[in-house]
Amino acid sequence: MSDTPKKGWFQRLSAGLSRSSKQMTDQVVSTFVKEPLSEEALERLEEHLIESDLGPAASARIVERFRALRFGKTSDEREVKEALAEAVAAELTPRQATFDPLSGPKPYVVLFVGVNGSGKTTTLGKIASDLTGKGAKVMIVAGDTFRAAAREQLKVWADRAGAHFESRRDGADAAGLAFDAYAKAKAEGFDVVLIDTAGRLQNKSTLMDELLKIVRVLKKVDADAPHETLLVLDATVGRNALEQEKIFGRTAYVSGVVMTKLDGTARGGVLVPVAQASDAPIKLIGVGEGVEDLQPFDARAFSRSLVGLED
Repeated sequence: MSDTPKKGWFQRLSAGLSRSSKQMTDQVVSTFVKEPLSEEALERLEEHLIESDLGPAASARIVERFRALRFGKTSDEREVKEALAEAVAAELTPRQATFDPLSGPKPYVVLFVGVNGSGKTTTLGKIASDLTGKGAKVMIVAGDTFRAAAREQLKVWADRAGAHFESRRDGADAAGLAFDAYAKAKAEGFDVVLIDTAGRLQNKSTLMDELLKIVRVLKKVDADAPHETLLVLDATVGRNALEQEKIFGRTAYVSGVVMTKLDGTARGGVLVPVAQASDAPIKLIGVGEGVEDLQPFDARAFSRSLVGLED
């Protein structure tokens, strides 16, 4: 994504995660600053972490790390937060990966999947703006042919980004549109093709059949396409994000996860169990409406922001 200075992004990330950090750290810090390490304190720590949506498995491992640290009566707030940040980072670092569509084949095809309302269309638009800002020739494909609002929103993003826009009438075959758009992009020298898809979960099998059909027709143009499939998840839905990951992750051949709206929830810790449940790594996170508020996932920066530490 963008070359925004690290400090500026960290400040926005910390501000975006402020509700989550307060939820997670207030009780944890007070527990370990007021009294030396005890089994009762560790049990309360595990309860607080689970309540913050980190999940039982990660919470148990973090408690074991705290047990090994042996905090005493002299522990201060900074020490406890540093320890918690390191423990969360240890859970997330193996699940961190990069998203770099300009380093792959041209045109590089990115398929966006996720439920309606997850921030999928907005994420696609932000990525398009970032790429055109770097001089890339970008095509946006409105593959959600069932929602006129989705196409209209994408058209606004395409115009704003200076990207080429491809769409069809209501109810048109999304796979046919994807095939024609990709063939056109290949013939006309586009760098990146960003394809939106439908996110209706009323009939899961129909939705997955449609996604798989899009993948099949893209492979007729290039056996390696799509080169990236990003699953966009909304952090504000909490543990329901795990269910969405199950629905899409194993069927749609997801290669990376994007977690959006982390600024809109007090339970940003849900990223931890999502990262560990998914076969695909976390690649991008979003903490605001601006293009610059979608950035590469950095496990250390996220973990420190999550516990309310200044960088």
